[in-house]
Amino acid sequence: MIDGLDELRNPRGERLDAVHTAAAPGAPAAAGPDALVAVAHGVTSHHDRPWLVALCDALSAAGVASVRFSFAGNGRSEGRFVDATISKEVDDLGAVLDLLVDRAGRRVAYAGHSMGGAVGTLRAADDDRIAAFLSLAGMMHVTRFVDRHFGDLVPERDVMLGKPECPLSLAFVDDARRIGDVLDAARRVRCPWRIVHGTADEIVPFADAEDAAKASEGRAELVPLDGVDHRYTGAHDAMVDAAVPWLIASLSR
Repeated sequence: MIDGLDELRNPRGERLDAVHTAAAPGAPAAAGPDALVAVAHGVTSHHDRPWLVALCDALSAAGVASVRFSFAGNGRSEGRFVDATISKEVDDLGAVLDLLVDRAGRRVAYAGHSMGGAVGTLRAADDDRIAAFLSLAGMMHVTRFVDRHFGDLVPERDVMLGKPECPLSLAFVDDARRIGDVLDAARRVRCPWRIVHGTADEIVPFADAEDAAKASEGRAELVPLDGVDHRYTGAHDAMVDAAVPWLIASLSR
């Protein structure tokens, strides 16, 4: 267990629900005993999504600990969903790094799915505490995403992706439109970066991954998963195979 994880709080004082998955007993510490991967979800989601659990279980079997967490207002974390924005989640990730890196002394890679990938891009551009960045179906074009999926909805009245517990807020829309895209941040990411994205992604188009790789000017490595959707349906093993050895190698540098 990591000291303080049960009381992990963001800058607003909201407790972030987090789960520590230790390295499996007897597994070699392939990336060193201080290596750890922080894992986060996408919009309207939480840390217990099956593909994120599969990633953490595979890391454990390979001898690497992980912490997966839910952003404030999501899952069992404190806070209101209507206050959740990308910019606020960038601050949430900063609080996670404060605990895991500054207090616990861990060498931390970050894996973010979907909108969690946009959050990671923004944070990694300016925070060198992220030792490696894994983007899983990561979003680059934030405003396009909002227009595509929520453009016909009315903020403060309608819900996101058909989920009654996830009302579309004006704060979320305004923040997304202010950000526009995260390509400028992608140009500034300097840590090792891998993008694992399905070519049949129906939520975040594969073109986002291609644009991220292009913006990185060769620093990001794009791994396409042919015919795979946003949730890695039937392809957890392919995602894990593209992620875990790379994370171990990156954390071993």
